[in-house]
Amino acid sequence: MAARNDEDAEMIEVRPRKRIRSSTKRKRATSPTHLPRVPILFAPFRALGLITNHIPFYIQTRSYKDATEGPRIHILTCLGRSWALWEGGKMGLLFVGPEVQDPISCLVMDGDAVWAASGVHVIKYLRGKEVSRVSNPLQTPLAFVILFGTQLLALTEDGARMIIWEVSTNEQALSTTIQFDIGFTATSILHPATYLNKVLVAGKEGDMQLWNIRTQTCIHKFSNSLLRTLPSQQHMNSLSSPITALTQSPAIDVVGVGFMSGEISVYDVRADERLMRMYMDNGGIKALSFRSDGHPILASASSSGHIALWDLDSGGRLLHLIRGAHDGAVSALEWVPGQSVLISSGEDNSVKQWLYESPTAVPRLLKFRSGHHAPPHLIRFYGEDGKQLLSASADRTLRYISVVRDSRSYEMSQGSLARKATTLSKPLTSLKFPPITSISCSSTRSKDWDDVLTAHADEMCVRSWTVLNKRVGKHTFNSAESSKRKSPSGVVKCVCVTACGNFGLAGSSTGEIHMWNMQSGLKRKSFKVGPCPQAVIDRLELSSMTKTKASQRSITGLASDALNRAVIATTSDGTVNFFDFHTCTLDQVIVLPTPASSMMLQRDSGLLAIVCDDMVVRIIDIETRRVVRELACGVHGRILDIAFSSDSRWIVVTSLDSVIRTFDIPTGQLINAFRTPSVATSIAFSPTNDFLATTHVDSVGIFLWANRSQYSEVAFRAISEDDIAEVALPSMQGSEEDEALEALEKLGVEDKPADVFSTPSQLDGDLVTLTLLPRARWQTLLNLEVIQQRNKPKEPPKKPEHAPFFLPTLPGVEHRFAVEEKKQEMQDKHTRRLDKIAVNSQSTLQKLLVESDKNSSSNDALFDYIKSLSPAAIDLELRLLAFNSLKQFLRAIKRRLQSHLDFEAVQALQNVVLRIHADVIIENEDLRTELEELVKVQKKESGRVLDLLASSLGTLGFVRDIQ
Repeated sequence: MAARNDEDAEMIEVRPRKRIRSSTKRKRATSPTHLPRVPILFAPFRALGLITNHIPFYIQTRSYKDATEGPRIHILTCLGRSWALWEGGKMGLLFVGPEVQDPISCLVMDGDAVWAASGVHVIKYLRGKEVSRVSNPLQTPLAFVILFGTQLLALTEDGARMIIWEVSTNEQALSTTIQFDIGFTATSILHPATYLNKVLVAGKEGDMQLWNIRTQTCIHKFSNSLLRTLPSQQHMNSLSSPITALTQSPAIDVVGVGFMSGEISVYDVRADERLMRMYMDNGGIKALSFRSDGHPILASASSSGHIALWDLDSGGRLLHLIRGAHDGAVSALEWVPGQSVLISSGEDNSVKQWLYESPTAVPRLLKFRSGHHAPPHLIRFYGEDGKQLLSASADRTLRYISVVRDSRSYEMSQGSLARKATTLSKPLTSLKFPPITSISCSSTRSKDWDDVLTAHADEMCVRSWTVLNKRVGKHTFNSAESSKRKSPSGVVKCVCVTACGNFGLAGSSTGEIHMWNMQSGLKRKSFKVGPCPQAVIDRLELSSMTKTKASQRSITGLASDALNRAVIATTSDGTVNFFDFHTCTLDQVIVLPTPASSMMLQRDSGLLAIVCDDMVVRIIDIETRRVVRELACGVHGRILDIAFSSDSRWIVVTSLDSVIRTFDIPTGQLINAFRTPSVATSIAFSPTNDFLATTHVDSVGIFLWANRSQYSEVAFRAISEDDIAEVALPSMQGSEEDEALEALEKLGVEDKPADVFSTPSQLDGDLVTLTLLPRARWQTLLNLEVIQQRNKPKEPPKKPEHAPFFLPTLPGVEHRFAVEEKKQEMQDKHTRRLDKIAVNSQSTLQKLLVESDKNSSSNDALFDYIKSLSPAAIDLELRLLAFNSLKQFLRAIKRRLQSHLDFEAVQALQNVVLRIHADVIIENEDLRTELEELVKVQKKESGRVLDLLASSLGTLGFVRDIQ
């Protein structure tokens, strides 16, 4: 979302209308203008698992010359505030439109252009980019649009008017507005084949009208009584039923009309006569479609998710009925032109293709794309690469979600439920497992046996799953299986798979923990939390319950460490129990101030996070078994889920106040918090630290947030509960790689805080400051003569024997050819005039010495230049010092010592100068005077350094002695 808004801001000069709407959306997403600008750690990236919603899809077929694969199919679906274009062959995603401010109410296609009705606007897109838009002059929302030649027809939401635009030119102009009579509420428009300038308008009252949009006149009105009922069934006409489906048949003048009552009429609009009538039970008609490959078959879909096929040659006889084709109401139904393939979409967030191999054969599911049709409430990352998610939803399914590519996502199979549903005549949903309440997985032995465990609502058994085979596993572990059991059995509350993948554990509501072998399914061990500790009874002031039974202590969280040494369990009465993994004995019990609702263990670091009912997350180190951090998460909503980062530095918490908080564990500070439009029910942090995944109460998708610290430098600081930014949920991006990269490139903005600390060049004038250059620099300068003598070549370099005479080379490490060497020798002849000029010229060091002698403030520039030279260059510069330059150099060294800067550099320079020019200094009286003054300053500053070292050594010795 953030990346797309920035892109819109760059295009403000091209499309000012789009820029206005984008800025309005951004202002709406951050509506509380009084909130401060807070650096957001997690930036919206993309949404997963969104296929379609209740808005009907639009199908487009394209035929190409000399094509052998048949026509190409494009399916346009609605995602709420954006749209998606799918390729029908492999159901791959082609484009995703940008988000708009208002929800989309209708979609149509015209060639490569996509038209979407949103609020009072109809927006035109080309290749996923907005190019133009038209607006309703009445400023009322639009509910239905249709393309009619070069004109765009739209119905207002109240059904009172039809608005017509001329869109053939680049500048779309409003053509006319048609107002319907009082008592007629338009719901949909259909253009009958071969009818010129005429459209059929269906009404909410069950009537239908034929309009000429050119003359703006109503030609004919079809009454509800003729459309719906036969003369012998006049008693059914007491109540009018809205028209919910209207479609054109292959025959001219014949249309199919569907009603909310479940009735279907095949009607001749020219003769104003109904040809046949069908009826579907259990819901109203949502969609109709006639087969166009020569077989007179009508397909109808109901609001209960059934699809029926009717044989029109037999007077509307029912051929097939697909019960539960969708888990919700069917929103649209279309036959592929010229093929025996039927495409359907439903409110269960799925698009399916059905193949009819013969008119009498039972249709079979050919291909589909689907997601959760109920909001997921539990997600966890699977594996160590951070590319897969396991999500559980209230639709009683477990889905495998790919973060990399949506086409790799699938639903974990629960067996041949479709066959059982057909045999038992029950809905497919009723045979699925109950909703999942706990998930645990380990991919260590995923290729050998089952690797996922799930606990289900109000069940005493635990089910295993295999991700490799995409189905439910071999074993169902029953926690109630125990010989000589006298106590009642409890339901399973939480599960855990050990890090090695060999064992699975389950904690029940009776305080018992059972362990099974994941390979054989045999029960291995049992753990019991025992009676309620006295400290908990005293805290709860339950004096009458001193004899609390173990069956009344429910297990709320379960974990095992990385080396299978301990099993950790939390209980609903507020205790943390540590068991020995091998002996099953209870080693230690930690009593918490409040009850614990859940827990999570970071196995790599040994940190155990416990969610308590007082809205505090307490972190326990399982090695020391002490509470090391207490993180308060506000006061307005209980904590729903927590997630650790892979490096154990952060912990992310979501709560009922719609705020997702990030805490820095070492400091215990809140470093990031943002509020989402809806409550996040579950969160999961990627093992690679790149994404945070969230699920929300009002959406069937899974939302990814990019970790900005992975792509840019983010400055962290402690924030308060008042510094909470409001962020919109991520949108569904396209599958193109460039869009994802652009979204990541625009994440690192405004991360530098205002109060950046920079270390000064000198901390205090009373201290002595070194140059901070490598120690080898000055050691090399002091021993340069020895190094040069050691590195002196033993013999002069020899000319290569086999070097070609026409390619002379230059000496050095790299091979360089000296083709014009002779010409350069002629040009490089020195003359006496040049030698005289060279003698009188000054080096850079000598010039800086003159400036430093005149102005003491230039002393810093002199020593900065010296520190930038190599040891050999410094030695050469010092050897070239003349009488006046030598005197100036001694003064510069004395001033540098008095400024308490570059102490070790000054010592090295003194050593080299005195060794090279000692005879000159001794013979000259002026230089000897300067040297005497330098000796006095040297003794004073050396004593200062020795005093500071002695003081530091004494302090260090004192600290060592007292420890």
